[in-house]
Amino acid sequence: MEFLDSPNMQYWLPLLIFFSRILDVSLGTLRIIFVNRGMRYLAPIIGFFEVLIWLIVITQIMQRLSSPINYIAYAGGFAAGNFVGIWLEGKLAVGITMVRVITRTKAMELVDYLRDNGFRVTHVPAKSNSGKVEVLFLPARRREVPTLIDIVKEYNPKALYTIEDMRMVSMGSLPGTPLNTGRKRKTQWRINRFKRKGK
Repeated sequence: MEFLDSPNMQYWLPLLIFFSRILDVSLGTLRIIFVNRGMRYLAPIIGFFEVLIWLIVITQIMQRLSSPINYIAYAGGFAAGNFVGIWLEGKLAVGITMVRVITRTKAMELVDYLRDNGFRVTHVPAKSNSGKVEVLFLPARRREVPTLIDIVKEYNPKALYTIEDMRMVSMGSLPGTPLNTGRKRKTQWRINRFKRKGK
């Protein structure tokens, strides 16, 4: 990389280090999130580019240890990269969540509306400190959560809801994902085969 050895590079190197660190730390943040989501093919690809960028940056710093501005650029890029990585992950909205809703007002109307719009809803009667409530369990894609919360607030602005990330969900549990009958038959064949071996 001849451009890194040019005389004017000492002026541009801190900026290069700063933005390179933003890029590689952002990739690292996304990689960790994708690993937690079980995306085993995408995470290694991101990890490759993350480490490649880091090696290039750290090599340039080690060759210019007498420049404190490079250290500041390195640390600043690391801090900014964490912010950018989290922001990007929020925009991508990958993964699946479990939304839990506890409501007293218009509970069955909310359940019917959600089901009519394709959501899989499990509702359980329960009792809170203030009386009877309905607890709703809704698996949903992360990108669908804002719309889902708006629907809940429309029916009951005071409803309690929690959102939890999930690693996996069974087929047919998400809106718009009917069971794959071919895969279902194959799975049932394996179960029957296992049962026959056990006899």
